Amino acid sequence: MKLIRPALVLFTALTLVTGVAYPLAVTGIGQALFPQQANGSLIVRDGKLIGSRLIGQSFTDPRYVWGRPSATGPMPYNGGASGGSNLGPGNPALKQAVEARIAALRAADPGNARPVPVELVTASGSGLDPHLSPAAAQWQAERVARLRGISTARVRALIAAHTEGPQWGLFGEARVNVLALNLALDAAR
Repeated sequence: MKLIRPALVLFTALTLVTGVAYPLAVTGIGQALFPQQANGSLIVRDGKLIGSRLIGQSFTDPRYVWGRPSATGPMPYNGGASGGSNLGPGNPALKQAVEARIAALRAADPGNARPVPVELVTASGSGLDPHLSPAAAQWQAERVARLRGISTARVRALIAAHTEGPQWGLFGEARVNVLALNLALDAAR
C-alpha cells in the first residue's frame, strides 16, 4: 500500500505533464510561430480546400504536370495508406507497373522521344510525395503547353518560378511542388 499511492501520484503527474501540458505548449508554440505549417500547409482558394503542399495529388488530365505515381492504392495518394510498394527491382510486378507507366506517358505525349525520368514511373518511399525534380517537370512541359494552348517557354518559366532549392541551401535537391505548379498553370490561362 505504501508504494501504490506514490506510484499513482507519479503516474498522474507524468500524465498531466507529458499528456496535457507538453502537447498544449508545443501546439501553442507551433500555432504562434508557424501557423501555416502547424495546420498542414493547406492550400485554400476562394474558401475551398484545394489540398496540402505536403501530400501529393493525383493528376491524370494531360493538361497538368503529373506527379510521382503513388503506391498507396487502390486510391491514388491515400494518406491513410502511406508507404511504398516494397517491390524489389527484380520483382516482375514492379517491371510491369513501370512499363505500363512508361506506356501511359508515351501515349499522352507521343512526340516526346526523350528518356522518361525514373521518378515519373516509380513511387516514392511514402507513396505521397508532392514534389518532382525540375527535370521531370520540364520533361512534361511541351505536352502541357500544347494541350493548354500556351507557349512552352511560358510553361518552362512557371516551372522555374516554382522550383524550390535545397532546404536551407544545404539539404536535399531542387524540387517542384506539383500542386502549386498546376495551380499556377490554371491561373496562367
